[in-house]
Amino acid sequence: MLELASVTAGYERGRPVVRDAHLALAPGEAVGLLGPSGCGKSTLARVAALLHRPDAGTVTLDGVRVQGWRHRAPRDLRTAIGVVFQQPRLSADPRLRLRDLIAEPLRATGRRDEVTDRVTELSETVGLGADLLGRRPHEVSDGQLQRACLARVLVLRPRWLVCDEMTAMLDASTTASLVAVVEDYRRAQGAGLLTVGHDRVLLERWCDRTVRWADVAATPAP
Repeated sequence: MLELASVTAGYERGRPVVRDAHLALAPGEAVGLLGPSGCGKSTLARVAALLHRPDAGTVTLDGVRVQGWRHRAPRDLRTAIGVVFQQPRLSADPRLRLRDLIAEPLRATGRRDEVTDRVTELSETVGLGADLLGRRPHEVSDGQLQRACLARVLVLRPRWLVCDEMTAMLDASTTASLVAVVEDYRRAQGAGLLTVGHDRVLLERWCDRTVRWADVAATPAP
């Protein structure tokens, strides 16, 4: 179970971006968080992904109350969560070729022996041709780079996925393709999914249930 209770986080102009937020999802469940731009849902997603320390409240992951954030979180908790961000060019190292981008988490966790097989497997899964793997981010489209970023997220087989407006910059065809990859992974691995966005139709088609920002947090939407 991934549970956020009474979370307050992120201050702007003296006021919290997220105030008294509550959200829970079960293993294997897909939950969509629906809200307008600027309401604070991305901040809450970063808290859920252990990337942003809340100012108040608790996060519990697989029965363990989280005490550390970012690199201070235990490795087994950090690697249990995979995050796909809205803008792939801000989350990808521009110096890395796509094959190295995908392999980066394996190398960082000392699993270099898995690199070749996992990169080949996942590039095929997300629809990246072998000819693209030798290119750097500036040499591919946003959609191709987001495919590589999704492969990088899946390479460590996380138990939980957080998709923060993952498809906002993509065309309909690429959106459908990447959603299908996430859903296939979720069903095969029993992973839980939190995906945030403002497209009600997409979230309701994609997720087991969709919750509105007003039902999650006391912070009023803009």
